[in-house]
This record gives sequence, C-alpha cells and structure tokens, in this order.
Amino acid sequence: MKVFMIGEAANHKDKLAAFLTAPCDIVPLPREAAHSSGFDSAITADDVVVSLRFSRRGGAMPDFRLLHVPGAGLDGIDMASLPSGVSVCNVFEHEIPIAEFVIAAMLNWEIRPDALRASFATDTWSDVYRARLPHGEIHGLTLGLVGFGRIGRTIARRAAAFGMRIIAVDQFATDADGLAEAILPPERLSDLLAQSDFLVIACPLTEETRGLIGAAELAAMKPTGVLVNVSRAPIVDEAALFDALRRRTIGGAVLDVWYGYPAGADDRVAPSRFRFEDLPNAICTPHSSAWTTRLPERRYAFIARNINRLTAGEPLLNLVRAPAVAPQPAIQNTSIP
Repeated sequence: MKVFMIGEAANHKDKLAAFLTAPCDIVPLPREAAHSSGFDSAITADDVVVSLRFSRRGGAMPDFRLLHVPGAGLDGIDMASLPSGVSVCNVFEHEIPIAEFVIAAMLNWEIRPDALRASFATDTWSDVYRARLPHGEIHGLTLGLVGFGRIGRTIARRAAAFGMRIIAVDQFATDADGLAEAILPPERLSDLLAQSDFLVIACPLTEETRGLIGAAELAAMKPTGVLVNVSRAPIVDEAALFDALRRRTIGGAVLDVWYGYPAGADDRVAPSRFRFEDLPNAICTPHSSAWTTRLPERRYAFIARNINRLTAGEPLLNLVRAPAVAPQPAIQNTSIP
C-alpha cells in the first residue's frame, strides 16, 4: 500500500512514518496533485491519499481506499466526485491552539500591549506616567460563538476562566458541561449579535453558513463589537465586512482566514478583493491560529493510527464518509417445480 501525501502534508512524511506500524510506501506529491490528474496513474485502489484539498476539474478521480484530510474542514474536498468506494476521514487536534489564539486576540484588543510598550521611554517617563490611559479587560464581557463544536467549546472553556459571559448559536449542540449561559437556535442569531462584545466565527463552511454574516448581521452587532474569524472567510460576506470596518459600523475584526488561497507552488493569489490590512481596526494574520510547532505531531499520529487500523481491518476513527456497499446480485430461483 502507498500513502500519497499532497502539498503541505508532504512536509510531514517523517512524522507520519514514525507512527506507522503498517508496511507502507510514503510518496510525496506537489500541491498541484490535489487538482491535477497528472499524478493519478500512480494511485491504485489499495492506496491512501492525505490532502487538505482534492478535486478534479472535469475529469474522473482515481480510485483508492482512503482520503484522509489532515484537518477538520472538508470544504476543499469534492465529495460528489469521489469514487463510491473511497472512505473519508478528518482529524482535529487544532482546537487547543485556535482557542489560545482567540483568547490572545481578545486580550490584545482590550489591553493593547504593543501601544503600551511603544508609549514607554526613559526620557518621557514622568509625562507618560501622569498621562497614562486606562485599558480594557475581557472579564465580564460577552463572548458570542457562532458554532459550539470542538473549537467553540474549547474557546468557551478558556473564556469562562477569564470571567466572560458566553452565549452560542448552534443548531445541533448541547451543553452538558454548562459552559454557555445559552445555546440559541440559528433563527435567534440576531439576539447573539446584539449582545456580543466579541463575535467568534467557529462553525464549518456549508451551503447554509456561506454568507451567514452579511450587511444586516454586521449592522445588528454592537458598534464596539469585534468580529473574530478563525473558521472560513466566506461565512462572512467579504464586501459587507470591509464596508462595516471602513465605516466603523463595528468596532473591529481579527481575521485569520481568507477568501483566496494559492493552489500551486508558484501562483500568486490575493487573500481578498479588499485590502483589509490597510484598515486601522482590522488585525490580519495568515491563517496561523492553529499553526503551532506541536500541532503536526498530534495530527499525523492520529492519521497513522487510522492507516494502521485500515490495514488491520478495524473501524476507522473520525469517519465522515463510509464507502458505499456494492449491491449484492439477485439470487436466482433454481428450484425445480
């Protein structure tokens, strides 16, 4: 069996190999292999593909056993075109660093440590001390979570330790641990928007959530409210967000996810049609909230465990699509009357 690791995943082939007990040949492929059929001839029905994205533009996909996404999001996978026999699994492990990023973003927004540091100088110390301005605190503020899955709950657990009030919108989630004051249904999104000092987007991108936060929703936020997006950019309408920030309809935004990403090794793609980084009330980061030094080891240990289970004939973990079962041929009645 071969394991094809595409694009960024190929950078972690040694981590995967360290946890594999099943006999496998690990084959790194360039980023283009996620969308191009030029490498498909090497992929056989017994193989595994590890990639965040996989699609074929107008062509048939190769047949293989398992597509393992090295992340949680499935919006880069063309599920409809995958052969029916392909299993699909994903992996989490990113909720811890994302939650730390969100907490840090909220603390940074309220405390402004960079501005405090920039204001300090020996020569002006007396004047700076006498004129120092108070900064904010997150204690007692309301955190609104759009999505209360693994990421939302991990953020909530940490925010609660800081004394924040937590409310969420989620169609399916329950709250056995009592982390949130309330979990509202989607039709009450406007209630959450009106109460949130920080609005964190933590739901998956689906046809239902694409454009979920538009001009009307941004207008329903507090004028001091801060939107934090660590999920997928298109959940928030691109033009409406830029306009709300430019006109200061909302207080600001912390944006770690974007509307455009490079597909190949050398292409140049703008993250957005608008230059959010030029706005003084937007903090822009390069999709790095989960990108810690310790994340890949956890993720590829999990992927290796699943490949080991696959070869041993054991049930797969985090199975999001099972292979279709081939229909059994009809049994012919051969009895003699």
